[in-house]
Amino acid sequence: MMKRHKRTRTSARLLGLSAAVLSAAAAAFTYTAATGAAAPTEATGRNAGPSSGVTRTVRYDLGNEAWRLPQTGQPGELTGVVHYPADLSTGRHPLIVMLHGLHDTCADRKADAARTAAEHDGDDAAYEAANAKLSAWPCASGTPALPSERGYDYLGRRLAAQGFVVVSVGANGINASSVWGDDNAAARADLINRHLRMWQELSSKGKGELAGKFADPATGAARRVGFAHHVDMANVGIMGHSRAGAGVTWQAADRHRGQWPKGVEVKAVAAVAPAYNVMTEDMSNYTITKTPFATFRGTCDGQVGGEALSFAADAAKGNRSGFYRFAIHGANHNYFNTQWSPQSRQVAASDDATPVEGHPGLCTDREGAAPAKQLTEPQQRHVATTYLGAFFRRYLLGDTGQDQVLTGVRHPDAAITDVDVTTAAP
Repeated sequence: MMKRHKRTRTSARLLGLSAAVLSAAAAAFTYTAATGAAAPTEATGRNAGPSSGVTRTVRYDLGNEAWRLPQTGQPGELTGVVHYPADLSTGRHPLIVMLHGLHDTCADRKADAARTAAEHDGDDAAYEAANAKLSAWPCASGTPALPSERGYDYLGRRLAAQGFVVVSVGANGINASSVWGDDNAAARADLINRHLRMWQELSSKGKGELAGKFADPATGAARRVGFAHHVDMANVGIMGHSRAGAGVTWQAADRHRGQWPKGVEVKAVAAVAPAYNVMTEDMSNYTITKTPFATFRGTCDGQVGGEALSFAADAAKGNRSGFYRFAIHGANHNYFNTQWSPQSRQVAASDDATPVEGHPGLCTDREGAAPAKQLTEPQQRHVATTYLGAFFRRYLLGDTGQDQVLTGVRHPDAAITDVDVTTAAP
């Protein structure tokens, strides 16, 4: 029997907020402002039991040249930071893979200062010389890699508290490479699949490249973690930010499902401020009709234009599994990643929102979107964790109570508009 579909669309207006919906949303996802912690809620989990909310973190690093880009043969790293429930013994836990987008690759402060000065002076040669040091891979001896994968730790911990195993992987090798456009999206999809193959072997057999490779992120001390037989590789979610938003859309596209590792099923895909090849002539490489798909973009995004939302809508044409699209008022591009945000004091961190002259605190984007009060870094991440948490709980844990969050209600921290929701009725 064909499923019935419910479609709700609101464009250029704020959705109303009823007390009943607010109560449901609050019950579904509680946030503690003082700690940034999520209060764990009991889900109707398909495999894993309710999480205690206690999480742990490990890291793996197989080397800066452990992988080669299929398109060019250039080197890339195989590294990831993993957030997971402290107690993995209760069944199998869905895996979520997160991938960052384009950013500098090497945390070279001298080069960063030189690039800033060269830009101010209009010295193109000095700018390019400094930029080459910041975008190299591997980085020069003594220069640490810029850990963009750690920029989603806040999200990884929150999701792990809900019962997921979450791995955020590094893509500095791709960022330093010569691949662009559709090839860039394809390379990011290949990298995701490479990590998924390693996790599938570890989960199913307790063996493979990841076996014995986990370490404490702070000390480097080896850690033994019982992931074997406790990660549900048939219940995987993926999230990509910026260029990785296009990468995860490519990875989950109907045309590329055959490239998923054997035993892996992607059940939910989220693209945050996706930056794609606007010159692409073949949207079939991005079309997703069989997998639930969500996308988000801030109205103060200084790097990705409004086409990000139309790209997602085009990719989701014919989707019968669930499509969600939201514009977050006052959100920029970089605050979704803590390593790219000013409070981190990291190399190349910046606020990319465009200020509104004469109106302190208001922002817009490069296209002159309606001014909005700019969200703080914690506020923007609160919005992200609310909607991404609800989306992954809905489609990886079967928690239908999250539907009320995903229908576009006004978030306590931000107005949400340009809502486009398609849901499949049971």
